Amino acid sequence: MNKQDLLKDYKKQDDKLCLSQVLDKIEITSKREKIEYTDFLDMYQVSLVEGFLRKNQFKNYKLYGGYEDAERKVLITYPEKFDDKMLEKNYNKILKIVRVTLPDEEKGKYSHRNYLGGIVKLGLRREKVGDIIVGEDGADIITLAEFAEVLKKELPSLTRFENAKIEISEIQNLRKLELKVEETTIIVPSLRLDNFVSDLARTSRNKAGEIIAQERVFINGQNETKNSKQVKIGDIITIRGKGRFVIKEFTGTTRSGRTVVLVEKYV
Repeated sequence: MNKQDLLKDYKKQDDKLCLSQVLDKIEITSKREKIEYTDFLDMYQVSLVEGFLRKNQFKNYKLYGGYEDAERKVLITYPEKFDDKMLEKNYNKILKIVRVTLPDEEKGKYSHRNYLGGIVKLGLRREKVGDIIVGEDGADIITLAEFAEVLKKELPSLTRFENAKIEISEIQNLRKLELKVEETTIIVPSLRLDNFVSDLARTSRNKAGEIIAQERVFINGQNETKNSKQVKIGDIITIRGKGRFVIKEFTGTTRSGRTVVLVEKYV
């Protein structure tokens, strides 16, 4: 495997570094016949890695974040002799849950931002933590198995969680919380992506173009950098830092020919 040859088309240093680490995991798996896995990848990195592996026809890998719609995932590489059941048996060795259960007087008080902000405030490495599933009575924080004890130990040092019950659980015990959505209507001059980003992020068309160029926008989990990309019914648009939106229906047009769009936002 010639790394330089495989990475020659990638100009960004961060992309090369990420993919180089992926190739290292693949090489170790091949030589030692053992499972390897990365830190958590964000949505951009997941899209990058998935495209790279597909382009170069690599097999025997899985991008896994603890549940089907996870945004942050680890890349797992495994030997050819492994089947799905053998791979699933290893999930608990890779990921754990750090469950935060709030006391009655604090239930419903904290959002995703509060949990993530606490982790950042503690100086803990973001790439060791996956999605954070928030409910009324607390949260399930998905983390690398080897990092779970560190997180469990450090979280109570934050005032907001000093009275919370914090425990480690297996990844299959992840709570299936129903995502809350709110409906809203937007009006766009055309079905170009930059029009949608402008309205959904509540910013100007020029700023929307900058957000897209910064690789912060994803359609159905795939990074999209074309302002003119046409949006369709059923598309899930994720704008990093702004939220996730489902395009539900084109409900009509205005007198000036603009399209009225029904959108669901995850809250």
